[in-house]
Amino acid sequence: MTITGVLDSRFSSATEPTAWPEVEAALAGATLYRLTTVRADGRPHVTPLVGLWVDDGFVFCTGPDEQKARNLAHGAHVAVTIGSEAWDAGLDVVVEGAAVRATGGEELRRLADAYREKYGTAWDFESDDEAFDPHGQRALVYRVVVDKVLAFAKSPHGQTTFRR
Repeated sequence: MTITGVLDSRFSSATEPTAWPEVEAALAGATLYRLTTVRADGRPHVTPLVGLWVDDGFVFCTGPDEQKARNLAHGAHVAVTIGSEAWDAGLDVVVEGAAVRATGGEELRRLADAYREKYGTAWDFESDDEAFDPHGQRALVYRVVVDKVLAFAKSPHGQTTFRR
């Protein structure tokens, strides 16, 4: 990911772009994310979910029959958002990219460990080479390969763009 962002003066009263370490800390520290996928008929589908910011990308899981997985079968483009409801404080972040399946026993064990570390036993996954919870309610794992990140600072207001 590009370390230096570009401040868009059209939408900013800030004089400096938001620093990438601040954006990355917000993405890593969030406990709830919103994922937007697109249905086969073009309608958006937005859902809150837990996930991870690791290795410069967002990781999430979903059951193979859930709407998210069905949407991803038709198109990989997604947006992931975090932020607060306040208009005048905090940082909102939008990640745009393509969701690709994460597979392989070693990789999925590493990601399952990261979920466990972040969320405790509430999200405690076993894995095989293809999915989390292979003997239960199988969950496919996806990594969002980032194209662009938008950071919206709120005090002062500033829109910073980071591109790959």
